[in-house]
Parts: sequence; C-alpha cells; structure tokens
Amino acid sequence: MEEEAAQPEFWDDAQAAGRHMQQIATLKETVDTWRGLEGTASSSLDLIALSLESNDDSLLGSLESEVAQLLKEVERREFELALSGEYDRVNCFLSIHAGAGGTESQDWAEMLMRMYLRWAERRRFKAEVIDVSQGEEAGIKSATIEIDGRWAYGYLKSERGVHRLVRLSPFDANKLRHTSFALVEVVPEVEDAPEIEVDNSDLRVDVFRASGAGGQHVQKNSTAVRLTHLPSGIVVSCQNERSQHQNRAMAMKVLKARLLEREMKRRSEEQSQLRGEHVSAGWGNQIRSYVLHPYQLIKDHRSGYETPNTESVLDGEIDPILEAYLKSMVGAKS
Repeated sequence: MEEEAAQPEFWDDAQAAGRHMQQIATLKETVDTWRGLEGTASSSLDLIALSLESNDDSLLGSLESEVAQLLKEVERREFELALSGEYDRVNCFLSIHAGAGGTESQDWAEMLMRMYLRWAERRRFKAEVIDVSQGEEAGIKSATIEIDGRWAYGYLKSERGVHRLVRLSPFDANKLRHTSFALVEVVPEVEDAPEIEVDNSDLRVDVFRASGAGGQHVQKNSTAVRLTHLPSGIVVSCQNERSQHQNRAMAMKVLKARLLEREMKRRSEEQSQLRGEHVSAGWGNQIRSYVLHPYQLIKDHRSGYETPNTESVLDGEIDPILEAYLKSMVGAKS
C-alpha cells in the first residue's frame, strides 16, 4: 500500500488518496502496538529470569501489576483482531425507531439515543444526531446518529434488533407497569462501495423546514432533505446540517450505507439458505430486555449476559454487553 502512495498518479484522486493514507496509518498503528506489547513482554520475561537467578522477590512484586496490565491489553487487542468483518473498522450510522405504544415507546427510544451518545462520549468517538423526529408529548419517534470512531461499526453492529423495556410508567397516573419496544438499526459508513450505485432517476427528493429541538441549526428556509429510493422503498432524511446541499450529501451517505447493508444481508441470507439454516424475517424477537421493575436486570438474550447495573448501562456503559455478544459470535464461528 505504501508503494502505491509513492506513485505520482496516486494523488490524482485526493479523496481516494486520503482514504488510503488513513488505512496505512491505521495498519501502522496496529503493527506498532503489537511490537510495543512484544517489547514489554520480552522485558518482563528478562526481569523475571533475573529475579529467579538472584532470588530477589522484590522484582516479582513490582512486575505483578505490569504483567496483569499487559495481559489485559493483549486480550483487548486479540478481541479487536477477532472483529474481522469487511467493514468492522469503519464509522457507522445508528438509527432508533420507537415501536407501537405512543409516548411510552417514544420516551424509551430517546433513552436509547442518550445511551448510545453517552457510549460514544465515553469512547471519545464523534457522534452527531443528523436527523430526529420528536414525539408528540415526550421522547422521539426516530433518530439517526453518525458515529465516527475506530471499530464503531464492528462494535455497534451487535445492537441491531428490538430492545425491550419493562418499567413503571412515568406517564401513567396509576403507576402501572408498561412494556415498550424500540428498533435499532446499524449500517456501515463506507465512502467507496463499488457494488452500490444510485441513479438519480431512482430518487424522489423532498425538501422541508428543519424542526424540533434536535436540530442545532434550525432555519426558516427549507434546508432539510428527504430522499426516497424508489426501487427499494428506503427513505432517509437529514436536517441537522447548515444547508440543503449539506443535508442532501449526508442523506445520500446514509442511503448508500443502508443499500450496502441490504446487500450484505441478502448475501448472508443466501449463504444461510445454501447451508440449510433458518433465516428469520421482520423485526423478530427482542435481542435484549431492560427490566427496571419489579427488579433491576438487563439481559442480552443472545449471549445470555446479565447485569443488575441498569443505571450504568443506560448511562452508556455497554461495552461488557457488546463484547459478550461479539465473543459468543466468534466462538460460534470457530
């Protein structure tokens, strides 16, 4: 790849060159990290050997925490290597849709949006709400977030599916227990996907005024854009950019990402059918339950992971849940 960068014509396409250079930087960082871990491990082994030769237990004591930290870092890096999907390293778009149930489900959808924004903040990822449809009384009907960070899609692809909430409703005067549902969709953001082409004749473009509390740059002019891809029926919109042109460009990125995900799903289902596996359709059963009453428990129904720390999870501490599921998937493939 570095040899390609040395060719004069490499810089003719500035965007493509930039993507290649980013890939080089990422690969270099990975190699440098593993070489650093190798060096640390070698130094630790030398100190252990020295301690055994000199019968100096004080060296072993000082090495204990260093080796524990090294093992933890190696385990984390090995897990990242297990994320070997074609698009696992890239950014993503995450969308949340409130299920049936009006205000109750719309409030739940907003709770999930906050959870993912807090998760991105904890990881120091860039997260921007590019489109949001506010609920009538509270919460949101739907929202789309662009999440920019290394392994963003690799981690968050595990969030696709129906999320179920059980709690005492704050909107019920009788304080009855309610069950709410929300659907989460996650698609990879890919700049260059040759298999995805969008013909302008296949698009219906609608412009409208940005509205609601979610827009940072709400204007009087019709700057928000809605794209309808007629062959697939996919509808995307963006209202959070400053101009109609910027909103259309962002909406097109989301549309291409969803078309790519659709193609990936088609291939996966085709392969599953060839292997004789059952292929589910529609929303399907919930992937995770969040129970806040009569007890506190969050359970991922795929990996079996459970935690009573509902408050911390809803505040964005979802890494243990993501990793438990992803590890279970790696184990199932091996």
